[in-house]
Amino acid sequence: MNRLDRRPPPPGAAEVEYLDGEFRVKKPGAFVVCAATGAQIALDRLTYWNVDRQEAYASPEAKMLRLKQLGEVN
Repeated sequence: MNRLDRRPPPPGAAEVEYLDGEFRVKKPGAFVVCAATGAQIALDRLTYWNVDRQEAYASPEAKMLRLKQLGEVN
């Protein structure tokens, strides 16, 4: 899938590989799921993720929430 592709994505969750500064869509879909909140994040709105954990986050606050859930911050 490429950003210039004008066809709508298939419904459901995409399978994504998170890389440094970019991500690769392995299975097309309309969204990914935030690891902290469970919110659906449209791929064109995906900005925050963790490469080591291969997790997406809806916002910086969601990333902090996830770190708290994992006991990595107070």
